[in-house]
Amino acid sequence: MDRVKSSMQQVPNAIPKVIRRTGGANSLELERENFERGQAVSINKAINTQEVAVKEKHARTCILGTHHEKGAHTFWAAVNRLPLSSNAVLCWKFCHVFHKLLRDGHPNVIKDSMRNKADLTDMSRMWGHLSEGYGKLCSIYLKLLITKMEFHIKNPRFPGNLQMSNRQLDEAGENDVNNFFQLTVEMFDYLECELNLFLGVFSSLDMSRSVSVTAAGQCRLAPLIQVILDCSHLYDYTVKLLFKLHSCLPADTLQGHRDRFQEQFKKLKSLFYRSSNLQYFKRLIQIPQLPENPPNFLRASALSEHISPVVVIPAESSSPESEHVVETDDLVDTDIPALPAAVETKFDDLFGTSAAIDPFNFNSQNGMRKDDKDRLIEQLTREIQALKEELESFRLESGRLCQALRGRVSELEAELAEQSHLRLQAVGESEFLKAELDDLRRVREDTEKEQRSLTEIEKKAQANEQRYTKLKEKYTELVQSHADLLRKNAEVTRQMTVARAAQDEVDAVRKEMQEKVKAAQEVADRQERDQLEQLQELQRELVSSRTELDSLKITMASSQQASSEVLSTQLATLESEKAELVQSLTKVEAELVVQGEELQRVQSSLATERESGVKTAETLQNQLNEKESREQALESQLVAARWSSLHGAVEEAEKIIQDSLAQIDDPAHISCTSSADYLASRCQASLDCMDRLHSAREAFLSDSTGVSELVRVVTQCGHLVGDTIVQGSATSHMVPVEQADALSESVKACGAEALALLGQMKQEDSLSAADNSKLKAALEAILATAEKLRPRGLELQQGELGDLVEQEMAATSAAVESAAARIEEMLNKSRAVDTGIKMEVNERILASCTELMQAIKELVLSSKNLQRDIVESGRGAASMKEFYVKNSRWTEGLISASKAVGWGATVMVDAADLVVQGKGKFEELMVCSHEIAASTAQLVAASKVKADKDSANLHRLQNASRGVTQATAAVVASTKSGKSQIEEKDTMDFSSMTLTQIKRQEMDAQVLVLELETRLQKERERLGELRKKHYELAGVAEGWGQEEEGTG
Repeated sequence: MDRVKSSMQQVPNAIPKVIRRTGGANSLELERENFERGQAVSINKAINTQEVAVKEKHARTCILGTHHEKGAHTFWAAVNRLPLSSNAVLCWKFCHVFHKLLRDGHPNVIKDSMRNKADLTDMSRMWGHLSEGYGKLCSIYLKLLITKMEFHIKNPRFPGNLQMSNRQLDEAGENDVNNFFQLTVEMFDYLECELNLFLGVFSSLDMSRSVSVTAAGQCRLAPLIQVILDCSHLYDYTVKLLFKLHSCLPADTLQGHRDRFQEQFKKLKSLFYRSSNLQYFKRLIQIPQLPENPPNFLRASALSEHISPVVVIPAESSSPESEHVVETDDLVDTDIPALPAAVETKFDDLFGTSAAIDPFNFNSQNGMRKDDKDRLIEQLTREIQALKEELESFRLESGRLCQALRGRVSELEAELAEQSHLRLQAVGESEFLKAELDDLRRVREDTEKEQRSLTEIEKKAQANEQRYTKLKEKYTELVQSHADLLRKNAEVTRQMTVARAAQDEVDAVRKEMQEKVKAAQEVADRQERDQLEQLQELQRELVSSRTELDSLKITMASSQQASSEVLSTQLATLESEKAELVQSLTKVEAELVVQGEELQRVQSSLATERESGVKTAETLQNQLNEKESREQALESQLVAARWSSLHGAVEEAEKIIQDSLAQIDDPAHISCTSSADYLASRCQASLDCMDRLHSAREAFLSDSTGVSELVRVVTQCGHLVGDTIVQGSATSHMVPVEQADALSESVKACGAEALALLGQMKQEDSLSAADNSKLKAALEAILATAEKLRPRGLELQQGELGDLVEQEMAATSAAVESAAARIEEMLNKSRAVDTGIKMEVNERILASCTELMQAIKELVLSSKNLQRDIVESGRGAASMKEFYVKNSRWTEGLISASKAVGWGATVMVDAADLVVQGKGKFEELMVCSHEIAASTAQLVAASKVKADKDSANLHRLQNASRGVTQATAAVVASTKSGKSQIEEKDTMDFSSMTLTQIKRQEMDAQVLVLELETRLQKERERLGELRKKHYELAGVAEGWGQEEEGTG
């Protein structure tokens, strides 16, 4: 705000300069002085701090002044002295008067005002920080005025009051459709600013009361008359331009124009209707009513149905004081003499002035037709009228050019004065630089002397360094030799130990071998005894077998005699049976002859049947072969279709993964973030999908009909791996640089392994050799990294999280109680020790700290009650600990806020103790107060995030929060007051110093200022980095900003 005020004060003040030059001025200077004095009085009366409407007579005087001096220099010279940045009502009335000048003032007002555009922009930005009252309205009004000036500068054919004929509107576009298109967009922006001011004024008024009859209401409503005048012309020109554009361009191209016009038409119609019902406007202006429906631009004949809205201002009631309105055309003085009266009346002397007294107008007398003379008279009259209009346009154009040249001359004169001032300033700076150069030369000489002494010191330091190096080398040799001896001793000891162990082992082996020899001898003796026993047993069995053989021979001889008798009997029987068989054989042969003949007949019939069967079999075989060939073709097509579907699924998965890899290299992806939890869940899902992919691949290799499962798993695997790549890259944006680089490399390696695996699966011969172990290893590496990055707060067990909330709230209450007790103890000690101003300051500071502790205690108690209500209303049938675990993010926020409040109270008490003892800084106490305010605000936000807005405990918590804020402000105020009372102000006495000493001290002060500024900048950067790091660590520890979907 100060910068805006200072920049506006830099505008040359023309009025004081004129007043100083009127020592013995002539009549022209006296007239100029009176004019400027009168303008200043009218401007100050029109623009004041009273919340009433601007009087028309004062605004009219300002308008006449711009036409008198053909510009707005006097107006801006007077306005720049007004405190527009400190009073909103004053700025509002300035905007009203300035709007009138832009509309009805001299055309050069717009050009002269463009020099103050930057100041108006800064002022609009400054008032825009207010959200209600005149401040917000001033910001909107200033934006409107800036837009109006820019529009008229870009389109100089449009006058300030926007009154143009259809021919002038066509000339403004220069018969170029691009110009008409751009002009329509600019008019839309212009009308949008007008409507914003309209809506802003209506929204700031209480329309349920008759605000239009009060002075305050009329002060806000008065500028809307100028807005209504502008809106009526802008609406008319916009409709005509849109019809012209629709006749030249396709309807689709102008869809945006039509949508924007529809929106503005509805707003303007509503605002015109609301304004026409206000009592204030009824006696000042007649507001037109827009048609029920907007024009249909797609129908060219609708242009003939368009009626231009006309705003009527009654001459007898143009203002509350019933003053007459002076038209702009009557105010303009073109300084060009009019045509002589003899030239204008020459035609009237010959033929008369009107049809009522024209003696040659026989049509009015007897109704006869006009003759040639009458037609000639009318033609000459039209030509004279056209020449008069052309002459008038030439006259206005020449006047405008003259004014532009005068303005350019004034600008060049101002630039010349500025260059002269800069030259004088450069001369002064050159002298100052010469003096500084002399001082620098002396400083350089002193520096050279110090450099020489420094060189000598460096030489001595180098010699000492060489001696130290030699001693260090000898010490290193001794240490090395000592270490070698220790190693040799250890080696000898180790060898002795090994030798003893080897000797013990040899003794043990010898004893073991002796025991084995004894056991072998015993085994051999037992085996020899067993063999002797077996030999004796075999001899006994041989004797018994010989005895049995003799008995068998005797039995065989007796059996041979009995068998010969039996055989003779059997032979006789067989011969009788032979005779019977011969007879039966003869009968059978006869039957065989008969059956042979029958067999021949059957064979002949079978031969014919066989031939027909062969033919039928050949036909069936051909059909079978064709069927087999068709089945083979279908089978090959089915196999090809299976591989085609598998190949398409693999290619789709490759595209997904390639798109994911390309996405992580996209600069727009830098703003995306994710959490380590979500990344771990994606990695685990991808690993599970890898197992299913392996099973589906093995099943497909064993049975190629199961391709559908493999296609489904491949597609799902591509999606999951691609999502893992994207989420891994997004997670790397939230972690430190080293971990981020490692995670990015793991993600890229995962993408490369996935593409390699899919490449193997695309080929039929390499499908069986496809190995997903490398891809699983890459996913497991990403999963391990994600587990390392998971917030520490997630490691809490369910029971610990619920208990930790209660523990932290109890610890916070205890810390606040302890802090209050320490402050009371310090207050009693200060009363007993300190006196005077110091005791007064300490009592005031400690009293404000006590009030702050009491407010924090009330805040913590209210927060506990509110949390109890939240848990009771939200847990249902679950326990309190289960509710805390279910809402872990909210619970961690409560824990963090409670820790911060307790820590802040303890630190503030320590700072207050040091300040009371005179060892601390007041700034530390103020910083601690601000930190406590921020911590309590965090606790309030964490407590009420799940609370019901109608909860009584929530209202008590908000009241307690306001109490903490007020108590913090009291601590800061008492600290600043005490600091100003205790610190002594050093008086600066430079009376005894010479010019050279003062110059030297000035240079030292400048050097110190530069050093302090550099240090301040570095400390600010360090503070920013510390805050950023604190935010990152807190986010990792507490899990801030983690969403279920995992993306930012």
